[in-house]
Amino acid sequence: MKIGIMGGTFNPIHNAHLALAYQALKDYKLDKIWFLPNGNPPHKENPSQDVTTEQRIEMIKLAIAGEVRFELCLYEAKREKVSYSYETMETFCSMYPQDQFFFIIGGDSLTALETWRNPSRLLKTCTMLAACRDEVDNLQIQEEAKRLNALYFADIRLLRAPSINVSSSGIRKLLRENQKVTGLIPESVLQYIKAEQLYQRGI
Repeated sequence: MKIGIMGGTFNPIHNAHLALAYQALKDYKLDKIWFLPNGNPPHKENPSQDVTTEQRIEMIKLAIAGEVRFELCLYEAKREKVSYSYETMETFCSMYPQDQFFFIIGGDSLTALETWRNPSRLLKTCTMLAACRDEVDNLQIQEEAKRLNALYFADIRLLRAPSINVSSSGIRKLLRENQKVTGLIPESVLQYIKAEQLYQRGI
């Protein structure tokens, strides 16, 4: 199978995450998308003081319910130590040698890729799909992908990002300020946030 990997804190998961996953399915004819929440991310401090890993996982479950091509993968969330992408992907390749993996990241993450732990080992495990939003973004990311492909003998390709201007941090801010987030996150996730009274305080 061709499997897309979408990692992140998903705090909370939002419609742009889902739209990007659908775009990857369509553009690269993937069979599955694995949503990979990180329990102990190396690049971020605790993203919100009042939201647990279990609650982030529950929101992902609600968001992807009903889409058989979307699956929740708890490999990193269950680990107590910091998870690095290269280690995770090497494990997946060892566990599922018959499958082909597509690692989905944002264009900003691609420009910072060489600051990650062992980027060369990560790039050997997968085809990397870098999301780009517009023509200017496209050209910049295309140049960076070309440079990294040549340097690491990698397979980095571009992925058209849907034009949904939303981020998890932006949603948290709106929720703390009691602003509307209709259309930015799935309704089931919004109802869960309200029921659990999430994002009422903290960063």
